[in-house]
Amino acid sequence: MFAVSRQTHPATGIEHAISCCFFNNEEVCLITAGANIVKVFRLLPEGHTKEVNAAGQPIPPKMKLECLATYTLWGNVMSIASVKCPSAGRDLLLVSFKEAKLSVLQYDPQINNLVTLSMHYFEEDDMKGGWTTHPHIPWIRVDPEFRCAVMLLYGRKLAVLPFRKDITSEEGDPLEAKPLSDTKKNQVPQNVTRAPTLASYVIVLKELDEKIDNVLDIQFLYGYYEPTLLLLYEPVRTFAGRTAVRSDTCAMAGVSLNMSARVHPVIWATAGLPFDCIQAIPLQKPLGGCLIMAVNSLIYLNQSVPPFGVSLNSVATHTTNFPLRIQEGVCITLDGARVAALGETRLALALRGGQLYVLTLLSDSVRSVRSFHLDRAAASVLTSCMCVIEEDFLFLGSRLGNSLLLRVTERENRMLFSVDKPLEATVDLTVPEGEREKERERETSDSAAKKRRLENLSDCVASNVIEICDKDELEVYGSDIRTSTQLTSYVFEVCDSLLNICPIGDVTMGELQLLTDSEESKRAEGLALELVCCSGRGKNGALTVLQRSVRPQLVTAFKLPGCIDMWTVIGEASEVNRDAHRDMEGTHAYLILTQEDSSMVLQTGQEINEVDNSGFMTSAPTVFAGNLGNNKFMVQVTTTAIRLVRNGVLVQSITLEWTAKSASTADPYLCVVSTCGRALVLALRELRARDAASARLAPTRQAVPHRPPLLKAVPYRDLSGLFTSTEVMENVQVKGEFTGKMKGKNIKAEGFKPGAVYELNDEDELLYGGDQTPASMASIMLAEQSRNPGVPRRVSRWWRRHLQDPKPSFWLFVVRDNGNLEIYSLPEMRLSFLVRDVCAGERILADSLESVPVPTNPSDEEEMNTGHSANVEKLQEILVVGLGNKGSRVLMLLRCDGDQLMIYQAYRYPRGNLKMRFSRMHVSFPFGYRSGIVTCPDDGYEASALRDSVRQMRYFGNVGGYNGVFICGYTPYILLLGARGELRLHPLCPDEGPVSSFASFNNTNCPQGFLYFNAKVSLRISVLPTHLSYEAAWAVRKVPLRETPHSVTFHVESKTYCLVCSTSTPTQSYYKFNGEDKEKSNENKGDRFPYPLQDRFSVMLFSPVSWEIIPNTRIEFEEWEHVTCLKNVSLSYEGTRSGLRGYIAIGTNYNYGEDITSRGRIIIYDIIDVVPEPGQPLTKNRFKEIYAKEQKGPVTALTQVLGFLISAVGQKIYIWQLKDNDLVGVAFIDTQIYVHRMLAVKNLILVADVYKSISLLRYQDQQRTLSLVSRDLRTAQIYEMEFMVDNANLGFLVSDLDGNFALFMYQPQARESYGGQRLIRKCDYHLGQQVHAMFRIAARNSSSPQPQRRHVTMFTTLDGGLGYVLPVSEKVYRRLLMLQNVMNNYCCHVAGLNPRAYRTYKSARRAAGGGAARGILDGDLVALYTSMPISEQQDIAKKIGTKVEEIMGDLYEIDRLTAHF
Repeated sequence: MFAVSRQTHPATGIEHAISCCFFNNEEVCLITAGANIVKVFRLLPEGHTKEVNAAGQPIPPKMKLECLATYTLWGNVMSIASVKCPSAGRDLLLVSFKEAKLSVLQYDPQINNLVTLSMHYFEEDDMKGGWTTHPHIPWIRVDPEFRCAVMLLYGRKLAVLPFRKDITSEEGDPLEAKPLSDTKKNQVPQNVTRAPTLASYVIVLKELDEKIDNVLDIQFLYGYYEPTLLLLYEPVRTFAGRTAVRSDTCAMAGVSLNMSARVHPVIWATAGLPFDCIQAIPLQKPLGGCLIMAVNSLIYLNQSVPPFGVSLNSVATHTTNFPLRIQEGVCITLDGARVAALGETRLALALRGGQLYVLTLLSDSVRSVRSFHLDRAAASVLTSCMCVIEEDFLFLGSRLGNSLLLRVTERENRMLFSVDKPLEATVDLTVPEGEREKERERETSDSAAKKRRLENLSDCVASNVIEICDKDELEVYGSDIRTSTQLTSYVFEVCDSLLNICPIGDVTMGELQLLTDSEESKRAEGLALELVCCSGRGKNGALTVLQRSVRPQLVTAFKLPGCIDMWTVIGEASEVNRDAHRDMEGTHAYLILTQEDSSMVLQTGQEINEVDNSGFMTSAPTVFAGNLGNNKFMVQVTTTAIRLVRNGVLVQSITLEWTAKSASTADPYLCVVSTCGRALVLALRELRARDAASARLAPTRQAVPHRPPLLKAVPYRDLSGLFTSTEVMENVQVKGEFTGKMKGKNIKAEGFKPGAVYELNDEDELLYGGDQTPASMASIMLAEQSRNPGVPRRVSRWWRRHLQDPKPSFWLFVVRDNGNLEIYSLPEMRLSFLVRDVCAGERILADSLESVPVPTNPSDEEEMNTGHSANVEKLQEILVVGLGNKGSRVLMLLRCDGDQLMIYQAYRYPRGNLKMRFSRMHVSFPFGYRSGIVTCPDDGYEASALRDSVRQMRYFGNVGGYNGVFICGYTPYILLLGARGELRLHPLCPDEGPVSSFASFNNTNCPQGFLYFNAKVSLRISVLPTHLSYEAAWAVRKVPLRETPHSVTFHVESKTYCLVCSTSTPTQSYYKFNGEDKEKSNENKGDRFPYPLQDRFSVMLFSPVSWEIIPNTRIEFEEWEHVTCLKNVSLSYEGTRSGLRGYIAIGTNYNYGEDITSRGRIIIYDIIDVVPEPGQPLTKNRFKEIYAKEQKGPVTALTQVLGFLISAVGQKIYIWQLKDNDLVGVAFIDTQIYVHRMLAVKNLILVADVYKSISLLRYQDQQRTLSLVSRDLRTAQIYEMEFMVDNANLGFLVSDLDGNFALFMYQPQARESYGGQRLIRKCDYHLGQQVHAMFRIAARNSSSPQPQRRHVTMFTTLDGGLGYVLPVSEKVYRRLLMLQNVMNNYCCHVAGLNPRAYRTYKSARRAAGGGAARGILDGDLVALYTSMPISEQQDIAKKIGTKVEEIMGDLYEIDRLTAHF
């Protein structure tokens, strides 16, 4: 059995976040990484602000995150860090990958992608020291002065990566001077283009100090002359149960790295730290030193002063002998906490439960910390990483909930206190007496309100009384030291959030409920499905509703045969001065339909009627209609004439001397293209401003050059500011050249010529020294200032430039017969940008105006221009649109024959005339793409000619609040690029069939809707469903539950979802074993004890209509009872009526602790219909308990086979029959260790063990016996499994702990199966994410003649991804396998990661039965073929001996088979 696996929804969780200058040194970006996805975000202000903070500095406005780039890697990011590199013009990224790989990356504007500057691989066998499992994360840490970086290898060694002082520095680097005799004798002399890193080397930690082992954390310290690394480690391990005998096992060592001599003395060591230390946080100067975080305590260490530590709860006092003070008023634990520095002495702490604290270190004049102050600031998301951006913003990245961007503002200083009066209450000196009294009263009365406020993100007001320290301490230092510390209180405000749907614990398919009548008939075929997943946990728990395709909500529809195209035009402009990028906000007054030889004009008000005297021309077919002059005028272009209309009155009519083929507008320009290859550009001129009737369309002075013949021309109005040639681009460089080249040489003579590149090779630079010009000195001074923390970044008001709106500029894009794309500026008609062979699909379209040879005589010129390009014949249509935030993302779409739709995005590039380039976007069409025109069988010649030029790509400005492009044709799509900045392609649901034309439609009865003609020539007026968000990869709705969802299943008969959730609360009671039975006992340990959390489970019904819990259906389980499985089972019913019936079966276990025997219950519910309560129509469903009895052991898995219930109870599997509301045993069998998944098909039962892989059982109904057929003899930790159905073959697909898939088959005739005792592993595949839920669905009908009966096995991952595994025929598999092998060399290996290595089965143990089996294609890699340059596609097809069309056909077929939801 062969299969292809493809991930259709990317991972959404965020595990790492850093801020750095990614694109250029001017702009700080946020970089997030989760699983194998790296994203780059920019902060965009939402509006102007006049606020100032306590210090009187401006506060930046609230920001939104805009995603500028997404990179998908062939490996999961384990750690990420950035290095400032001023001479390179942008920062370097250091990324580490599983086990021990490190890549140094940098953005390169020449290819608009990441380039790998160096790769470091430390996975040799002698590095591993004989271990096979490697739990250690390869952390990367960078020296604060960017002299070197280190990476932890296998927890026992350190890789050191020294950086060159500066790429351009002249005096040699001391580390290069030393002959590296100890590494390689005969080293190749270094080449001239120097990498930013020097040779790396490895330190064995045992050699520094033989005690160093089990490294817990590594950090660089601030303020040392040489890079100094702090190691937190635990030489001899202990655990919580052994602290009475062995505690205080952690230790710390400070290691100074002398990289030129490669000596590493330990200069500072402290032992005897608490056993539960988890991480170290280095503190900046002036304090220096570091903060050690343990689970129950906080300890400040500095080389020159005695340590200072506090206990955060009462556990610390009896588990450690380290001297700790009690921190009053807090009881917290720091396990799972995340930290970010808000200033030199302030840290933000995000705890495991989502609380945000601000920790302030209070020091005295000798810079030793005297006390900590912890302030509960807010309740926030469960955080997995934290990062401060531009001083004022805090980003909380999360795997368990939506990631948040917070604005941090300081309140005025409330608390002033000095060490003189240590024991008195600190009084707020800024408040008068009377108010102080009031405030005290208010504090007592407001405690309830305050609690409420703290739950939200609120201001953090310090508690009123703080005891600094005791008197004896002060005597030592003398009490004349007067230091006053100001405690700033902070306000956190949410600016933006990034949607995250992981971890997906369970998933179920359900039927869409909000359907119209016409779709109800389709319901019989069961096509309208959606996915419902359990996401998040704790207070971030939610149900996520996912739909792959857009299902428009129909307002009304009517048949209109014979229509070829349609347009809607806006009547009167609603408001005159609105933002330029909001063109489409008026209401549409007319709908114009094109027929074979005429046009039909409909007026659209409350109802739609045909009108005769509208000023529009009806006697010829319309090729375009639209609005000009800020929606004041309507323009219509027919094949013979142009009409300008205002308010139903004709203003101007122009007769054309040739036949118009197509037209388009960019207000105030109109461009008409003829069938004979000419273009006419007209501009709207209002001669007298008051008098609208005086407006005229006039051709531009310069006409469009008509030779060589032009094929397409579209005007474009730019609002992004990208198309200006004057854009000042300082400090942005291209690879291979350094700043100062343009400055240094010609600065005295004539200034430098703009746009010229003064190339300066490295030898010149070595001979004459670098540039020492005043200009460069000034830039160095500026850089120093920006690095110096004394000058706050916010004074420069870096957000200002995003608030300036660029002036609109106008451009004409022309594609000619010789394949050139030319961009002319309007109205001057000056050629500004030229691309050769634009339809070749190259990754980068560069301006070749600079390199055009100047023709000497006219005949050469002829030759140069008459060349004909084969690719350009395929071009059907071009569209240029500005989408995204205020139209700042410029997309150019080219639709070609051969099912290609190329999408290019403009990006800044520091060279050339227009200072920009186009780069091709990797877009995959989820349901495949067909570029053909939808034809109608009864078209005449005229009609089919008109149909050929119908626009398939249509911009819309306001459909459901989104703007984007609708792509018509056999495979209709909606392309969106919203303010979030990510390009999304949503297919229209396949049932709607081919769409021949589309128009946006904003009307009183259809607000922000749209019109389209579907396959049955019916005009459908519809709106986008409002309850879904289309900014995500799939249309999504997240329903917050605020508790942890565990499992969900759809109950078909009642059309409701059954959901199991749990809430956790601290408990003081537990069960003890007293010899014969259990007894409950209560422990009261005081208020400073962190009590354990107890889960309380409940089951409820959820309505898919209102997306809320149906009232009165929630059933709480008993205390200590955990639900282990929830299944929808069909059991034979032997009561009053026979046959199968769907029940909800639940298996539970009482978790009392390890001394008390586990017991569980099987509970069976029926969902019955009852009379709904008045005013609550949803309460028509209720649970009815059929059976609930305790079993002899824990019930861990349930399913049904042939109408019987089958359950795993302890180490046995029982088959039960439901008789008279009781379960009667039928058969049983003994199993392995712990069965947690069971599946049945016909009479076969597949059983998964947590440790012992899978077994196949068979139930024989005649003999009533249950027997073992075959099993996998290896050990594997199974997460989830599902059947694979390929016609008559059955496979078992299994996912495991390491993120692998394995496909097993039962083949008793094969030799290696020992006569069928052993299941054979046919294929395997590494997904890189752990799969926790799978389900099957029948593949869609394919176009092949013989019907195939295949099932698609869908999966969801714990990183928020979705995907499928689809069986394919051997012929397709062989062809695509060859393609995959060739593609492996063609695709861009970002960070040097190899797709083939990534997809190989990973396991800690060497498998006894041979290595990887392969057999599953990497669908993600193969799908990249569709977006490759045409020349490379042909190359690859030639190499594997097939045609491009065949490969494209196979890929399209796979996409169509999996076009679900």
